[in-house]
Amino acid sequence: MNRQETLEAFNRLLDVMDDLRTKCPWDQKQTWASIRSLTIEETFELSDALLANDQEEVKKELGDLLLHIVFYSKIASETQTFDMGDVCQQLTEKLIRRHPHIYGDTVATTAETVLQNWEQIKLKEKGDRKNGVLDGVPKGLTGIIKAYRMQEKASQVGFDWNTPEEAYHKIEEEWDELKEARTAAHKEEEFGDYLFALINWARLSKINPDDALERTNRKFYVRFRKMEDLAEAQGKGIAELSFDEQESLYQEAKRLLKHN
Repeated sequence: MNRQETLEAFNRLLDVMDDLRTKCPWDQKQTWASIRSLTIEETFELSDALLANDQEEVKKELGDLLLHIVFYSKIASETQTFDMGDVCQQLTEKLIRRHPHIYGDTVATTAETVLQNWEQIKLKEKGDRKNGVLDGVPKGLTGIIKAYRMQEKASQVGFDWNTPEEAYHKIEEEWDELKEARTAAHKEEEFGDYLFALINWARLSKINPDDALERTNRKFYVRFRKMEDLAEAQGKGIAELSFDEQESLYQEAKRLLKHN
């Protein structure tokens, strides 16, 4: 689509949302609170599609997420709080403010400098000394993503290792402390420190730890299902096998899947 066709498509979406809100019994009943959990679900579905690099599915899930953005804005417009135009306008103004190297006189020739400028401008916009560097990280994020984002934000103000090798020494230090832990509470604390150090090393190594773990989860799922199929072909349930038998089937599953 060209720009005009895109604008027409977006305008049609807004028209359909108006119709649904006035004519559909289900859509009429919805509130911000009622669709919040659905929005979270759609976000995870988009994440799955992105990890699978499924372009058609990504297009579909982006549409589903856009529907939610339009829906929230439509509900807000009914109380004259804001509308979709306000959302777009506010976003556009923020992007212009936070890209002074494009729309102002600031010089930024690297992605790292752009991120540093973004975080500094963001802090100034808050205009409240009570807001710290890490306060912008959503509390509801999963632990791995939250750690990654906190480390990113700390890095933007200079609190960071210079190289992955330096961060690796911290991993070794935390591993030694974990091995020395004796009580359950101490083990949990040291394990958390160890994970945090691993995530830090991954970030500095240009690895997204959440993406890496999810790909491993998917790999394990496929291999385990294949292992179950191999056990079933032998007329056995996976729970009936000893650990050594299970491990043997798991290695066979890995071998078979590698050649597919």
